[in-house]
Amino acid sequence: MNHWLMKSEPSVFGIDDLAAAPKRTSGWDGVRNYQVRNMLRDEFAVGDLAFFYHSSCPEPGIVGVMKVVRAGHPDTTALDPKHPAYDPAATRDAPRWYQVDVRLEKRFPRTITLDELRAHEGGALRGLRVLQRGNRLSITPIDPSHWRFILSLV
Repeated sequence: MNHWLMKSEPSVFGIDDLAAAPKRTSGWDGVRNYQVRNMLRDEFAVGDLAFFYHSSCPEPGIVGVMKVVRAGHPDTTALDPKHPAYDPAATRDAPRWYQVDVRLEKRFPRTITLDELRAHEGGALRGLRVLQRGNRLSITPIDPSHWRFILSLV
């Protein structure tokens, strides 16, 4: 089983949206970065766990845990000209973008803030990719030791 950190702006799709979705499940769509696309397509598996991270908001941080319930499959938002993530180069026969389906497993009682994560950057969270300068990826893998430590902060 892999562990992930998946970022989303709560004004676009937040943990409240996932909690309100049927069966607390939704596609994680709209990703338009090739490195992340490759992870979604090739590395995600049913049963993987992911931290839900709110980004680009007043208090960025980890707000819950999700489980992957459907592995990588074509992201059909790329085919919809009315969708903000539309890609005219994508086709049904040659999908360019992928998504996974996730289910909300646990909402944390509080946000584990970016500042709180940074407080452990030199120790238990050394190498955590979301803390590395210049990291702009919306999805990053999480080392099992980092996963356990972050859960201990809840």
